[in-house]
Amino acid sequence: MAQFYIETMIFVFGMCVGSFMNVCIYRLPSSKSIVHPRSMCPQCGTMIPFYDNIPVFSYILLRRKCRQCRAPIPIRYPLVELMGGLFALCAYLRFGFTVEGLIYYAFTATLLVVTFIDIDHQIIPDRITLPGIPIFFLASLLLPATTLIDSLLGLLVGAGTLLVIGLTYNLITRKEGMGGGDIKLLAMIGVLLGWKGVFFTIFAASGVGTFAGIIAMLHQGKGMKLAIPFGPFLSIGAISYIFFGAKLIHWYFNLLG
Repeated sequence: MAQFYIETMIFVFGMCVGSFMNVCIYRLPSSKSIVHPRSMCPQCGTMIPFYDNIPVFSYILLRRKCRQCRAPIPIRYPLVELMGGLFALCAYLRFGFTVEGLIYYAFTATLLVVTFIDIDHQIIPDRITLPGIPIFFLASLLLPATTLIDSLLGLLVGAGTLLVIGLTYNLITRKEGMGGGDIKLLAMIGVLLGWKGVFFTIFAASGVGTFAGIIAMLHQGKGMKLAIPFGPFLSIGAISYIFFGAKLIHWYFNLLG
């Protein structure tokens, strides 16, 4: 029973982090402060009281609408809050109450913010990746799975791989093929997960991105002109490596053998 209460508290804590993630997703693309002012309705500008800002539950109690103007509240808000809770629980179950688990959860939360911003605006803000690279580089020194050499090689391989791909595509087509935001994001991923994590992330992102691109093109009928942000797929690849990387790699090589 005690274990159940611990897991419940961790999940609730993660949902609160998810609520803050929603603030970052909404404000960072507009270069707004993420700490001031308090949360408000984007439609009518009314400040949201604390009892209307309880993760998930307020969404249900308000029946998906603003208390003041009755504008609909996007389902993304409780979805991000639930994801925050779910990944907090996953980090605890995978790594326990450790510095390692806290670092990986903070990194996962950062990638979730990047994912939803890139989906909305097709940008990855430098306000996330540029400070994220040195912060997660220092954090990597506390991880048993990532050595200093791994982290430095991850930085070089992460940034260099996408840079070479982007420059090659540009030389061939005279069009931008890989945004600078993706390069910085993979560099940030590399400093924490190392060069092995970078290769896994690229491989997983390419596979999932190709599948999603085919589905999107068939659905929208825009052929090869459809633009899909790559940041979410890099995030999916990196998060998959954190929680399932060793098992997936083992399964893959057993499949080949």
